[in-house]
Amino acid sequence: MGLFLGVKKVLCWSEEVRVVPLEDIGNHYARYRLYSPDAERAMSRSLQHYGQLSPVVVCERAGRHELIDGFKRLGAARQLERFERLETRLLEVDERGAKAAIYGLNHVGGRTRELEEAWIVHALVREDGLTQVEVAELLGRHKSWVCRRLALIEKLCAEAREELRVGLLSATAARHLVRLPEGNQTQVLEVIRREALSTEELSRVVDLLVRSANATEQQYVLHQPREALCQSDGVELPHRDPRLSAAGNLVFKRLGALLAMLSRMEQWLQHQGRSGLTEQDQAFLFPHFGKLSQRAQLVAALAQDLASEMGP
Repeated sequence: MGLFLGVKKVLCWSEEVRVVPLEDIGNHYARYRLYSPDAERAMSRSLQHYGQLSPVVVCERAGRHELIDGFKRLGAARQLERFERLETRLLEVDERGAKAAIYGLNHVGGRTRELEEAWIVHALVREDGLTQVEVAELLGRHKSWVCRRLALIEKLCAEAREELRVGLLSATAARHLVRLPEGNQTQVLEVIRREALSTEELSRVVDLLVRSANATEQQYVLHQPREALCQSDGVELPHRDPRLSAAGNLVFKRLGALLAMLSRMEQWLQHQGRSGLTEQDQAFLFPHFGKLSQRAQLVAALAQDLASEMGP
């Protein structure tokens, strides 16, 4: 049985399906795939209901089985007590061929993503020493495709690369970050963590930073991203109200951001709600909406008490 990659190079694997204990399957090549907790949870449910439907693909490295295809299945199986082994099919490849097979097996199934392709291209060029032309031939793509994928990873700052690798940074967020110089990327990562920016907000913040005329404007966007977004939408917010103390201005700032976010959520709940969500989305979001309801009621009660105390 064979898989064609690049210039009609055939990578052969054994017809035999072997049952291998989970602890004997290595996860070395998982660093070239983007971790998705949602996808792994969905795979866990599938394994529970239907069992393993197809073998994972492994290669041999230093006497150990290393996974090439089936990372979600392995991750999900390790979370389930009933799974101790997986069916595997052995692929005979060298180190370069293993990376090419990760791309090829997933590309055939339509499951590769742009950033995963970029990780593989980056590894082939920077770890294995292939030229961009050689990578293009190996993967059966044009050199310009290889060049674009390589640039996508190398334009990310080191901190963003690591967060992307371990799943702390989404692929969509990474695509927005590469539009910025590395120094700005590090600053924006801090803004994402501090302000819990949504993907849409991040995209617009990056737009503002790209359009900023000087360092002063950039610092304003980085320190007060939501206020900057409101102003870009034509909503005027004061930098500081001279009638308020430092503590009062801090509360005023937080109130403005909270009210803006509540307004957006109110509009979404009223006009969209579940219409754009899949069943998997709903199952994942259900407990979070429960927490939102509980905390909103508590904050509402506390805010009403405070407002009563403040009133005449």
